[in-house]
Amino acid sequence: MTDLFEPNAPPEAASALARLRDADAAVRRIAVLDLADFEDETLVPALVSALRDDAAPEVRREAAAVLAAWEQEDVVEALCAALLDVDAPVREAAQQALSELKNLESAPVLRRWAARPEPFARRAALRGLRELRDAAAFEPARAALDDADAEVRLEAVAVLGWLKDARALGPLAALTVTDAHVAVRRAAAGALGFANADDAHAAPALLNALRDADWQVREEAATTLGKLRAHPARDALVTALADDYWQVRLRATRALGRLADPHAADAVSALLAHTISNLRKEAALALGELGSAASIAPLRAALEDRDPEVRKAVRIALQQLEGGAS
Repeated sequence: MTDLFEPNAPPEAASALARLRDADAAVRRIAVLDLADFEDETLVPALVSALRDDAAPEVRREAAAVLAAWEQEDVVEALCAALLDVDAPVREAAQQALSELKNLESAPVLRRWAARPEPFARRAALRGLRELRDAAAFEPARAALDDADAEVRLEAVAVLGWLKDARALGPLAALTVTDAHVAVRRAAAGALGFANADDAHAAPALLNALRDADWQVREEAATTLGKLRAHPARDALVTALADDYWQVRLRATRALGRLADPHAADAVSALLAHTISNLRKEAALALGELGSAASIAPLRAALEDRDPEVRKAVRIALQQLEGGAS
């Protein structure tokens, strides 16, 4: 290790600094915690040294965790370097610390590490950039959409979803169709939620995703179509009410409610008799938003539903449709 006896360190920290040289790794680990408790910037070099040089992974892991409290460039560089540590828990602690950064000045270091050859390092750097909302992260995140590692692509999608840069809509839309991994297609469908309802990329891609072989992608597509209030999706969402998975039916029902298109009311009303109470509840709430007077009769029939949450949703819908006369 480098010289740990920092000349400007508080005198009361001398004992903990000395213990960083102890032969017992457990003693050194506690010393790291004790130094962190001082919250003194002059002790940071000793903690960085422990992260870089200590032979014991438990000490390096503890140093990575406590260094999250400081964000100067040398600390961020040290945490990034720890992403290459031979010990997996040390790498994970460094990744967690980087995800907790709040200072935008840390972004340039992370952007450099987003281009590293090691997939874990790229993933961790992108995760840190996502939390920082760094506008300059657009280019590395866009490039990472083509990464061979699915988890890197997943992190890149998250960055672009947070940045809400319209230039990302085309590439994100393409991922919902072309990516081989379900998690990436699903995340891309969700990330399109910042698009305009009439965007040339988002709506067609989401309609395609509503037919995806994986139900989780279909569920996310239905959710995002509702967020966008994409009215051309009405018929596709009505079709999704018959999906094999109730989770997709539920999200499609909710999405139709957000469209507020009365023409979907008959299809949604049929769900008031579904065996799954969550679907009956969602159908009732959607009918209130759809605004069709034809829904009043089936809603009144559902006032005796065996589930109290469904009955409550029915009353809310009736209040919306007939001004409280329920």
